[in-house]
Amino acid sequence: MTEDWLNKVNWARDGLVPAIAQEAGTGKVLMVGWMNREALSKTVQSGEAVYWSRSRKKLWRKGEESGHVQRVKSIRLDCDEDVILLEVEQVGGIACHTGRYSCFFRKLDGEQWVVTDPVVKDPRDIYEK
Repeated sequence: MTEDWLNKVNWARDGLVPAIAQEAGTGKVLMVGWMNREALSKTVQSGEAVYWSRSRKKLWRKGEESGHVQRVKSIRLDCDEDVILLEVEQVGGIACHTGRYSCFFRKLDGEQWVVTDPVVKDPRDIYEK
């Protein structure tokens, strides 16, 4: 396979592109991560979402610790070619490291961020094995 498709992505100066994970079927946004060329390539090859951790400076496969992998159903590129949209099946129904369904569990109410979504599973039960 050639890498022409990777060259179509408008990578930022740091070599990254934002990647939105959206639940296939419902269209709900689960999380936003970052990808470099290798992460996107590995995502295509494996069929599971692989991201670049900006804090740890390394690749990570979603669910490698929690088991909550994202099976990729389709990959889309936006009109400016600088954002990736992953349509995924979220295994286990938990996308957030806080144990919630989605990373977007806070809603602005006036001037305060209010938690609107419950914890599905205690993160200590997910990560401390």
